[in-house]
Amino acid sequence: MSAITSTFKSSEPSLPNLLKDIDCGEIQLPDFQRGWVWDDDHIRSLIASISLSYPVGAIMLLQTGGDGVQFQPRPVQGVRLEHKVRPDFLILDGQQRMTSLYLALQSGQPVPTRTARKQEIERVYYLDIAKCLDPTVDRIEAVISLPADRKLTSDFGRKVELDVSTTEKEYEQGLFPLHSLFDHSLYFKWRHGFESKFMSQPENLQQLQQFETGVISRFQNYRIPAIELLRDTPKEAVCQVFEKVNTGGVTLTVFELVTAIFAADNFQLRKDWEARSRRLRKQSVLRSFEETSFLTAVTLLTTFERHRDKPSEAVTCKRRDVLKLTLADYSKYAERIEKGLDLAARFLAREGVFDTKSLPYSTQLVPLSAICAFLEDRFEQDPVRQKLAQWYWCGVFGELYGGANESRFAFDVPGVVAWIEGGEVPRTVSDAGFSPTRLLSMQTRNSAAYKGLMALLMRSGSHDFVSGDSIALSSYFDLSIDIHHIFPRAYCEKRNYKKNLWNSSVNKAPLSAKTNRAVGGKAPSEYLAAIEKNYKMESARLDEIIDSHAIDPLLLRSDRFDDFIQDRAIRLLDLIEQAMGKAVSGRDANETINAFGGPLQKQEVI
Repeated sequence: MSAITSTFKSSEPSLPNLLKDIDCGEIQLPDFQRGWVWDDDHIRSLIASISLSYPVGAIMLLQTGGDGVQFQPRPVQGVRLEHKVRPDFLILDGQQRMTSLYLALQSGQPVPTRTARKQEIERVYYLDIAKCLDPTVDRIEAVISLPADRKLTSDFGRKVELDVSTTEKEYEQGLFPLHSLFDHSLYFKWRHGFESKFMSQPENLQQLQQFETGVISRFQNYRIPAIELLRDTPKEAVCQVFEKVNTGGVTLTVFELVTAIFAADNFQLRKDWEARSRRLRKQSVLRSFEETSFLTAVTLLTTFERHRDKPSEAVTCKRRDVLKLTLADYSKYAERIEKGLDLAARFLAREGVFDTKSLPYSTQLVPLSAICAFLEDRFEQDPVRQKLAQWYWCGVFGELYGGANESRFAFDVPGVVAWIEGGEVPRTVSDAGFSPTRLLSMQTRNSAAYKGLMALLMRSGSHDFVSGDSIALSSYFDLSIDIHHIFPRAYCEKRNYKKNLWNSSVNKAPLSAKTNRAVGGKAPSEYLAAIEKNYKMESARLDEIIDSHAIDPLLLRSDRFDDFIQDRAIRLLDLIEQAMGKAVSGRDANETINAFGGPLQKQEVI
């Protein structure tokens, strides 16, 4: 096979030929392109520019056929084909201009457009012959836009300002209908009628001749620069080019591109995904899982299975790899990924993550679903889930799944599977580390590790201060569980405690809205006493509940804020170590001592 020396060629087709090819279906749009027509002012400006032979920009076309990308085509808006036509070219860039020009100059239909205020309207376009020939008049003023009935009215339609609803009235007003410009029959009929009407008025005939020579001929001879992408141009090149040039139209995702590619094989990917999404969304934690992520997971599993059969094949799921996904691959692995996502949701619930709000990284669902899909029944084995959990929490607390993650997806899937099967520890587990001072900078849900820590507290069996119910169970049933301050904000601000301490994860816990109201802005000693009194809670039972949040009840009951912060940081680090399966370094580093007032090694609090 010979190497591709170029992916494109350039040409300058005439405007009449381009519009004719659009009209007969030889030039169409990729199906993923939405209908798009410029507003009325833009259309008038476009017509004015062409009437003066001014450039209006190049267009980009894609040759169809060959071994390159195959998109489902659709005709340009306004085109009426008697039967389905396979196009020779698809418009990648210039859709707005070519659609607007086709509708205004070729279609013979009113143009659906909008005003500057976004009001939907229909318009037909004329050129004012006298104004076109007057050098003192801006050309755009000679481009007349009228409603579909060709009447311009005022006073809420009661007064007719301009009426060209018949050909005779067009002659009288000296307005040339642009829809007849490239229709020879209509054009000569209109011209003949004009000459007949003004046979005894040579100045009008001379004006028409000047108009034809100076304006009409510009349309007839106008050429638009075109870049033609050759039919064998690789998919990823076509898609990259399209995205770079198509800044004003549809934002093209990988999913939309693959949808268009699969449509050429009569497969409705969007419909298939919507059905899967409805099923997946029954699990709260999967409700933010998007279609592009689903395709990425399918690609990941596809390439991993190939790698298992042929180790020289790389495991990969970058954009270009998703675009190479075949319909056969999708049909083979999509169902397995859906089942893998269901298993992933079960796994996350076991780990204390029940909904998208508490999900540390939505991106980590991609490799997790692929791993679960591959494991199938082995997912039910406890040793397997223990390793899966260690990998998961290393990703969360190592904060390794922010940003672009395709490379990590690609080495985590084979790495975790190999580890489960007796191989070496995967890279994410070995790479992960957690700094003790990170506990203080974790202050909002914007941090994946912050959400992960709250999930760990639920997983470890924390209970609500007031109801005594399991926080995990309450979260599962969506009973208004949120993350609240233990030493209340108002109390801390009143005593001028450092915000980086009281607003950090160390002073937060998952609690019910009812408990948060009971806490109010009071000192812990006060609100704990109130809970015991108002809710008939035994002190020993409340101490058990406090301890379930990795809090020393004595420190909380005695309002010892500084000791509480240091002690709870130790307990939280212990939880993180347990989840990651590795020690947290730096517990006694100077940075840690300065931040917390002492080392965070386990010690007995007096």
